[in-house]
Amino acid sequence: MTLLLTLNDIRDHESLSMYSDADSARKVMRVELKKLIEANPLFSDKLEFPNAASHRLRRLINQSLNWQHVLCAYPQPNPDIRTLFVDHVCVPIPSDDHLFSTLSDSNPVPSQTTSMLVSTSSASNSTSSSEAHSSISSEALSLGDPTNIGIATITDGSEDITSVHYSSIPESELAILKRPSDEEISADSHPDQSSIDISDDLPKNVLRILNEGSSPTSMDFHPEHQTVLLVGTSVGDIGLWEVRSGESLLSRNFKVWDIAACSKIFKATLLKDPSVSVNRVAWSPEGCFFGVAYSKHIVQIYSYNDAKDVQQKLEIDAHVGGVNDLAFSAPEKQLLVITCGDDKTVKAWDVTSGVKMYSFEGHDAPVYSLCPHSKGNVHFLSATSVNSNIKVCLYDNLGAKVDYDAPGLGCTSMAYSGDRRLFSCGTSKSGESFLAEWGDSEGSIKRTYLGLQKSSSGVVQFDIMKNQVLAAGDEHVIKLWDMDKVELFTTIDAEGGLPENPRVRFNKEGTLLAVSANDNKIKILAKDSGLHSLHTSQNCSDDASRDLCHNFKKLGIEPSSTVACAGAADEAVTNNGNPENSEVVKSKITGKSTTSKSGRLILITSPSQFQILRLPSPMKANKISRLIYNNAGNSILALTSNASHLCWKWSQNDTHSSDKATAKVPPQLWQPSSSSGLMTNDLTGSSPEEAVPCFALSKNDSYLLSACGGRISLYSLLKFKTMLPIMQPPAATCIAFYPQDNNILAIGRDDSTILIYNVRSAKVDTILEGHSKRVSGLAFSNDLNVLVSSGADAQIFVWKVEGWGKERSRFLQIPDDRTLSSLSLDTDIQFHQNQTEFLAVHETCLSIYDARKLECVKQWSPGDFGAPISHATFSCDGQMVYASFEDGLVSIFDASDFQLYCRINPTAYLSPTSSLGVYPLVVAAHPQEPDQFAVGLKDGAVIVFEPPISAGKWSMLTAYENGSASKIPAESEANQ
Repeated sequence: MTLLLTLNDIRDHESLSMYSDADSARKVMRVELKKLIEANPLFSDKLEFPNAASHRLRRLINQSLNWQHVLCAYPQPNPDIRTLFVDHVCVPIPSDDHLFSTLSDSNPVPSQTTSMLVSTSSASNSTSSSEAHSSISSEALSLGDPTNIGIATITDGSEDITSVHYSSIPESELAILKRPSDEEISADSHPDQSSIDISDDLPKNVLRILNEGSSPTSMDFHPEHQTVLLVGTSVGDIGLWEVRSGESLLSRNFKVWDIAACSKIFKATLLKDPSVSVNRVAWSPEGCFFGVAYSKHIVQIYSYNDAKDVQQKLEIDAHVGGVNDLAFSAPEKQLLVITCGDDKTVKAWDVTSGVKMYSFEGHDAPVYSLCPHSKGNVHFLSATSVNSNIKVCLYDNLGAKVDYDAPGLGCTSMAYSGDRRLFSCGTSKSGESFLAEWGDSEGSIKRTYLGLQKSSSGVVQFDIMKNQVLAAGDEHVIKLWDMDKVELFTTIDAEGGLPENPRVRFNKEGTLLAVSANDNKIKILAKDSGLHSLHTSQNCSDDASRDLCHNFKKLGIEPSSTVACAGAADEAVTNNGNPENSEVVKSKITGKSTTSKSGRLILITSPSQFQILRLPSPMKANKISRLIYNNAGNSILALTSNASHLCWKWSQNDTHSSDKATAKVPPQLWQPSSSSGLMTNDLTGSSPEEAVPCFALSKNDSYLLSACGGRISLYSLLKFKTMLPIMQPPAATCIAFYPQDNNILAIGRDDSTILIYNVRSAKVDTILEGHSKRVSGLAFSNDLNVLVSSGADAQIFVWKVEGWGKERSRFLQIPDDRTLSSLSLDTDIQFHQNQTEFLAVHETCLSIYDARKLECVKQWSPGDFGAPISHATFSCDGQMVYASFEDGLVSIFDASDFQLYCRINPTAYLSPTSSLGVYPLVVAAHPQEPDQFAVGLKDGAVIVFEPPISAGKWSMLTAYENGSASKIPAESEANQ
């Protein structure tokens, strides 16, 4: 033992030279024990080692662990279960910040841990997140105090059956299909909403009545153009409506596109009875296609760009008899249209070619409805027959993996809410209707909702609003339930005139409800607060009806305008772009008047007019992709496009009385002598040109998480070296630390999902899905306890941290008429110091949103003639916004009203030898000095900006500062 203590590495000892880690040591020990047992004559021919599959044993072990925890008197969210032989007792988890407590040489990072952590609180998510993403990390991160309980990763080795990670039970495909059981669905997952008045959010006022011409049989709102409604009718017609104006955008009668390509059975059926109705219409996830399922054989697929560009895409003779349902899904990123029919089969077709990719058989009755879904990267499909038999299949042509029955044994449809709760609604042959929420994969019902009639003459249809409300058409009204309560919440009669079982359909944001009515009509219902926004095209805070591809609504901004209205009744838009003609507007951030103080701004054109410092770098750096100050304010950290990190540090010396960053004293490019090279991110499977770099700094400045298309790397900034790579397919595109617990990370990814990753337990707690393209920005509000995300799909989401449910979302407001397809829709976001407003930065505009209502309270645009915005950030006190542009200009705004203080020309900070096309890619604000900021340039340089000493603040600059500053009229600033 004494000898071991003297060794720097225990592997220097001959007997331990082959030791690598605890897992491999266990495997070696198991093999040696097996040899000893087999060599014992007492066991000769009497002992047979089990050959049970490892996943089966893992399941048994995890069930035992769960049972221990269920019997615990005071169960905690993360129980420390060290053995199966002794019942455990939960103890409170220390609240210390274990992960990112400061390390020192006397407090080394433990390289191996030995105890086991079992998380039952997130068991409901383990199937969807931890199992599907078990490759993210094979090790738990334990970076804190040595007294902290270690976390041994119970791995998934095929031989070491004693080595199991609880969150990775079993990785078989069947386990992926599991839903949370009753015990696993906790209040944390679905917080009690009894304190929330959902009646205010219900669309219950008749806004518009559409006359379709024949009875509507199916309706679906466009997923992005949320006031566009697709309708199918009982005579086979389809129509598109703009419900805001009541305008019919498209109407087409039923017609077989290519009768020669259809089957003889279909031709004979059509000849005998030419009447055809629409059973189902549905949009693809991004709204680029829509499908129509008819009552006889065929499915027709249309491509959609806008109402004037609807093209026939595909016609499929899909089933013998009626096609009862249709849905879109994209397993392996291949868009498929799924159909089911009277011939008792389910089929999946490639939308591009029409080739049948999968066929699912096994039902003994016609298949009535479809419900595709995904958990992580695993896609599966639930299909329900007319006798309520539900079969769950993977896309593998291998048949059903799960089989159970819905209540009522009749026609039933199923749907998942956005927070992954599964609901079904159906009507038995006797007319009794059922609305239920499902529990685990064995087919158990979590709750059955009360209030549906017992003798319906038709099948009751239902829909889900915003993870909060269930709606069903029954007894000539719309019945609504709070998801978490079985009692009927309220009914809506839509001013009467509804059939016995009206069809209901919400738009994506729940602001509109389409209801089929008598006399071939469709009633469009809107909530109280949504009526004004639907009627007023100039309202900047129009909720979810934003048109992604064509901007249904335009902000009232002239090319020379710099301030746009927030949509509040007491705010006014700049008149004709002239701030002197504007009404006084009060900011929701500071309460300052937005009227320009002088109507002029300061233009800086020379380095002599302000303080500037180009940070030293002995090497030629690639462009600066990300830039940040540390929280102490004495360092600047940069991530270059070649995946390397640069760190500059200021230190106290004779010429610098403090160690804070400043433009007066140059820092040192810092690198500890113990480090052999720069911290460099993994680029496996990616190229620097295509990767989206991202990084995040812990609040105590000790650790950095960074990625450039490959794995996420955890770096120690104390030692300036890599500590641990985290496997991360697909690529991370943005990262944010949860401010209340640095062990919780939000990781935005290229596949449009957001992982909530627990570093302490080395597993994914949950996966947030909502974006349709990569996630480009993440920010937490400590006060509101929410996460805000933005993406390349031009959407902004607000997620509740408690339970990680989606609270609200809207599309980014694009303030000009440029074609969105030509724009980059990546949006960066940052919370204001007040923690209720946040800045959204897009190349066309700077916007400030109130996160509580997700309303745009202020917006600025450079106009048609201004260069695109490259980046922007709040000053640390939230009083200013620093913005950079692709023409090299740097602007400083008052954050309360986007009044422009100062504009810095590139001639003032670029060296004469700088190449053409060099401009700032990123801007970072000092965390303690509100008038200091830094920019990272396209040529790899980093420059620190401060106002002149004589002024002290950017807001105090005058026209004669340093004797040479220029003034230009504010009304012409957008054209500079």
